[in-house]
Amino acid sequence: MSSFDPHRDTASVGRLISSRRTTTAGTLTVLAVILMITPMLGACGFRPLHADLDGAGRPSEKLAMVQIAPIPGRVGQQLRNELVFKATGGGQAPPPEYRLNIAIRERVTSTIVERSGDALRQVYNIDAKFTLTRKSDKTVVMKGSSFARAGFERFDSIFSNVRARFDAENRAAKTVAEDLRARLSAFLATGA
Repeated sequence: MSSFDPHRDTASVGRLISSRRTTTAGTLTVLAVILMITPMLGACGFRPLHADLDGAGRPSEKLAMVQIAPIPGRVGQQLRNELVFKATGGGQAPPPEYRLNIAIRERVTSTIVERSGDALRQVYNIDAKFTLTRKSDKTVVMKGSSFARAGFERFDSIFSNVRARFDAENRAAKTVAEDLRARLSAFLATGA
């Protein structure tokens, strides 16, 4: 057992209090720097994607004015549903000013194959080409492509294989939808 030494223990408590004061002072310094830099970000041209655009509306409101054409197939429907929800949040969309047409190509690639020819792992690939057309004059204002890859494992159970592929398809559709949402929002925010 150790005995109590008032001189040694008092010094330890003093160092502990001193270190806490230093940590608090450091935290306050960091907060002060952040508060000083924040107003300067507006002056340098930095603008958040969802900021008000000179009273012209928010990009998400502009994105809601994009009519998304139906896309064939289960994955196409999943991709369209993701885009519609990201654009409107599930609410009523205003009258469309643009039309988005998307064509997708799907394929599955085997990555690990046994000697018997059975695939243990596969990758679901989706490639999407899109065009954004202004409805008033039928002018194509933007076009491009996006892609996503999602891996999944193969099992002995047929249900497990079907479910794993569905999950991979849904993940890939969500990735493409997020990419298209960001690109369309950025394009529409610049005053297309």
